[in-house]
Amino acid sequence: MRVLVVEDEECLADMIAAELRRAAIVVDIAHDGRAALAGLRLGGYDVLVLDGELPAPHGDVLRRYVVAERLPTRVLLLTAAGPDDRAADPAPAADDWLAKPFAPEELLARVVSLGRPARRAEPQVIERAGVTVDTARGLAARDGRPLALSRTEFGVLEVLLRAQGAVVSGDELIEEVWEEHTRYGGNAVRVTLGALRAKLGDPPVIEAVPGGGYRVAEGPGAEGAGTEGPGTGGEPETGARRARV
Repeated sequence: MRVLVVEDEECLADMIAAELRRAAIVVDIAHDGRAALAGLRLGGYDVLVLDGELPAPHGDVLRRYVVAERLPTRVLLLTAAGPDDRAADPAPAADDWLAKPFAPEELLARVVSLGRPARRAEPQVIERAGVTVDTARGLAARDGRPLALSRTEFGVLEVLLRAQGAVVSGDELIEEVWEEHTRYGGNAVRVTLGALRAKLGDPPVIEAVPGGGYRVAEGPGAEGAGTEGPGTGGEPETGARRARV
């Protein structure tokens, strides 16, 4: 699940992000409406956690944008307004709201609940070449052997398995797994894949496609699994996660 937290109070935004990340949710943060709009235009968010009093532009603009562009993003509005004030709100209705101050565990529960419909068409258990991930429980295994994966390794494996043999570029992996504004070295994808391959064990199933990216082969013993073609990483030394920025 990917969440965009839009909150101008940096301490509160960091607290929200930390709570969500502990639940293995990918979080990007924007502290004003302009940065939030830029993120929404790139797409890919399941939930928007939005400060109801956000300035410049106001949070209402973001809510209208979600509706006008027919984004699948669900909106959780953080507000100090009472029921009468919310009833008079001229902006499009949020999918849910949470009154400030709130308990972090309550916010997490609301986000998880909103995020489920956005992923309802995707299978919770994905399998290919004897490798399985259970996205609902956060479990991975190969031939029935449990795998102890980091959040990033699990995310990369999930993306590759969902591709069902199609080639996934390094840029696409960064887009799906790494968080926006996270600084990473040029070898981030290769290092993560190296660790993931070691945990998957032999014979290898992740294949490096020269000039293209990576894929999970039909069966064990993927050709070229230990080689890296030009352009397979696709990641800059520093900067935002999204290659399209």
